This record gives sequence, structure tokens and C-alpha cells, in this order.
Amino acid sequence: MSIKLYGAALSPFVRKTRVALALKGIEFESVHIDPNNTPEGYEKISPMKRIPALEVDGQFLADSAAICAWMEKTHPEPALYPSDAMEMGQTIWFERFIDYDLAMRCTFAVFRNRVVMRLLGKECDEEKVQHALSTTIPPLFAYLDKTLDGRKFLVGDSMTVADIALASQMVNFRHGGETIDPATYPNLAAHTERMHALAPFAQAIEKETGFIQKVMG
Repeated sequence: MSIKLYGAALSPFVRKTRVALALKGIEFESVHIDPNNTPEGYEKISPMKRIPALEVDGQFLADSAAICAWMEKTHPEPALYPSDAMEMGQTIWFERFIDYDLAMRCTFAVFRNRVVMRLLGKECDEEKVQHALSTTIPPLFAYLDKTLDGRKFLVGDSMTVADIALASQMVNFRHGGETIDPATYPNLAAHTERMHALAPFAQAIEKETGFIQKVMG
């Protein structure tokens, strides 16, 4: 089986996919795609020209959720989706909530302005960052913190793709110069610390941090 993962390392959705692939022991080839300047013909791989995309023996999948679902079906161990029907539904809900609602604040408001815009030679919209930090992020963090009260994982008793998705967004939040206040959100902070200690996350964070520091000074 020949597998290629198209994307950019700093994308939380690509990182989420890479971590899931690593946890399942799936070997793959990385193909760099700049989401701000996709190559001609990339729409044949990813119709909306987004990252990540996966190529498996000449067939293509776009979107991290679709790719992770494919992984679970073809490589069921270790399981990243619960077998219980209700917990499966909850996992899908959290994955979507994190990939859309949380990502809009942590990645597209904070990380994109403070890191990506500078890498592109453009101005950071700090007003937008501060609005996210003071207004739109706190209720989402509070919801996640309450969900994690007395729990190690978002759903059930073992790690799911929802936990991976959340931890990946928190990497971008960190790259954007922010941390989770453990006094305000102790459960979310503890969850993030545990997840980021996993080898695939720890290695990615070290490599990405080095790249950002080198490029941005």
C-alpha cells in the first residue's frame, strides 16, 4: 500500500492526521503543500484545495476527518473511535466542534495573525487576536474544561480522535504565543499537557517551534 499525505506541518489538521497515522503505525510519504499557493492541479486531489489530503494507491481523500475515518476502518488498532454508539456520536461531535468552532478562534484568529501573516510579510491584526482571547475563546475553553472535569479524555475512558484534534489546535494556540491558564481551566490545561507529552506531539512541537524561531527570529 502506497500512502502519501499532502499538507503543511504547521496546519493543525495536518498535524492531527500525522499524529493519528503515527499512533496507528501507518507509514506514509509527506508531500508539502503550501495552502496559500497550491500547485496547479491540486484540486484533482483536494476539490476545495485544502489540506490535508491523502493518496492511497492512486485514490484520494480530502479533509482530516475523512482521512481519520479511513484509518480507523483500515487500521482499527489502536482504536481512535469508541465502539459504543453514543460515544461514537459524541466523538464525532467534539471533532467537528474543535475542527470548526475552536479552530476559527485558536488557529485562524490567534495563530494565523501572529505567525502566518508575519511569515507572509503582512501585518498582524492584533485587535482580532485580542477579541478572540477576551471574548470568543473563553466560553469554548470553559465548555471543554467542564467536559474534562474528572476525566482524562473528552469521551469515554480512552483517547479518541477528538482528543487528538483538541491537542493539535492547542499546539497552534501555543505557537501563537498563548498558553492555557491552569488556574482558570485546570482540566483543559492538564489534558493538553498529557497529550503534548505523547511522542508524536512532542516531536512535532519541537520541530515546528524550531522552524518558527528560525524563520521569525
